[in-house]
This record gives sequence, structure tokens and C-alpha cells, in this order.
Amino acid sequence: MPSTHLRIAGFADLDARTFHDLVRLRIDVFVVEQECAYPELDGRDLEPGTRHLWLARDGAVLAYLRILADPDGVARIGRVVVAPSARGAGHAGRLLAAALAEIGDRPCVLEAQSHLVDFYARHGFTVSGPDYVEDGIPHTPMRRDP
Repeated sequence: MPSTHLRIAGFADLDARTFHDLVRLRIDVFVVEQECAYPELDGRDLEPGTRHLWLARDGAVLAYLRILADPDGVARIGRVVVAPSARGAGHAGRLLAAALAEIGDRPCVLEAQSHLVDFYARHGFTVSGPDYVEDGIPHTPMRRDP
């Protein structure tokens, strides 16, 4: 079986094909599968402090997330996504662990889809505010302090 590789890059280090494949996975899942019409390209991918993390096998993107550097120094994890064909293999957990290693001892926040609160809690996150609905999907703010 081909091995899965972890990749980490800033926007300036992404080639056009890779960025296309990362955004296509995000759109395929968030916009098409979850039926959320929203501006996927929000400009934050380009920010110098943004880190893109993904798992790939044979050139195919299996899972992705990005780490944003919020103005207050807190790291923000977002766009956590796993390709439908790759779900159930632990890719999200592996990617989240890599993101937390990259973040180090900085505080970290995320906006979890509410059905995933227990998954993030297993990685040290706690609920930090009331649930809310965004694009028709319940979300829960979460935080992890070092």
C-alpha cells in the first residue's frame, strides 16, 4: 500500500496545482457536500502567518487544515476536512496532532462543527462559548491552552 505523507507549507511555497487541489477538496466538502454557499477564498490563505497542512498519497490530497495567526497571537485552526473516500482512517487525528505540534505552546482556537466536539476534546480542546449556527450547521467555539 502506498504511504501517506504529511506536508506543511506557507502560501508562497505552494505550487498552483497543489493549491488548486487543496481548495478543490475544501469546496467539494464544505460547499458541495455540506451545501454551504459561502466565500471559500477568504484571503486568509495568502497571509504570511498561515500554514497549510495536508496528507497526500500518490499525489491525491486526503485531508487538509490550515493554521491562521490571529492578531492577538492565538493560533486558529480551520478548514479541517477529509476526502469522503479517505474517512475513517484516522487522517483528521493525525493532521490535528501535526498542527498542534506546529503551534507549540501558543493558545489555539477553532470553531468545531458541533457533532465533532468530542473529537477535538480528545486533543485537549474545551468548549469556550455558546453553540451557534453558521451556514445551517451547528458550531461550537473551542480553545486549547498550553
